Amino acid sequence: MNPARLLVLKPSSLGDIVHTLPAVAALRAKFPDAHLTWMVNPEWAPLLEGNPHLDETLIFPRADFRGLQGWLRFGRWRRALKQQTPPDLILDFQGLLRTALVARAFRGVPVYGLSDAREGARLVQSKTIPVDPKAHAVERYLALAAATGATLPGPPDFALPEGDRPSETIPAAPFIVFHPFSRGRGKSLSAESVTAFCRAVDFPVVLVGRTVLEVPALPPNVTNLLNRTSLSELLWILRRAAFVVSVDSGPMHLAAAVTSRLLAIHTWSDPCQVGPYRPGAHVWKARKFFPALDPAASSAPSIVPEPRDAEAMARWVRGQM
Repeated sequence: MNPARLLVLKPSSLGDIVHTLPAVAALRAKFPDAHLTWMVNPEWAPLLEGNPHLDETLIFPRADFRGLQGWLRFGRWRRALKQQTPPDLILDFQGLLRTALVARAFRGVPVYGLSDAREGARLVQSKTIPVDPKAHAVERYLALAAATGATLPGPPDFALPEGDRPSETIPAAPFIVFHPFSRGRGKSLSAESVTAFCRAVDFPVVLVGRTVLEVPALPPNVTNLLNRTSLSELLWILRRAAFVVSVDSGPMHLAAAVTSRLLAIHTWSDPCQVGPYRPGAHVWKARKFFPALDPAASSAPSIVPEPRDAEAMARWVRGQM
């Protein structure tokens, strides 16, 4: 196999985009002369800017396709897509209906996908790659790349841009980035736990993320950037943090891609499947601290941190600093 044009289908989400980066690096190493295109949602496209392994990004304007009229707009977009030069091979890392329909637009082009694909996506696969659904996402995506003969000789390569310096004033180093909120149900910290951590950590804290929750009475060591950073600005801040503490979320995976100085807070999710894929990083679960990817963390029970737990995390981070 020596495809001249490769199309990677992985439009979302933030964490999944990060997890696919090593597989794309492997594809580039295997096919250095191929034209490699990645289809991505517009909100995540900044993560692929300047990526040395890509030749092109194809924007998938998913927001335009919502509602009944959205299906008509999707049909027009798909017909226009069919007029482009077809790829020689499609790799569907998403494995959902929308990516299956995109792949189907290029009739006759082989489609490689994973065995845990959903919503009928396996029906359009030319080759289904068996993967353990309990394996970490990075390993599952590397398995799809490996089906083409593409493997990485070294550690995973997360080729992310440098990011943009935020307009807000950032404290002088060393500072801790704290990301306590997630859209996932049951993953966020309470406002009381956020305040307890910031009071106990004894270092400058940059508070980041998106939330509608009010966090009153933040201590003076906190720079509050909640709802005030772009994706590229968040990446810039994470790269310069002395330590990052984050709930299980896309920004946590972004942090794991750029630093091992990370504590990922897990409530109910399995850290060996969706935790930080980074040697040296750590996980908090059920009031214990585990090295990243430690199988013992998988069997730990689900506990939502209380303020006293947040204080224990702060003491642990102080010890790491």
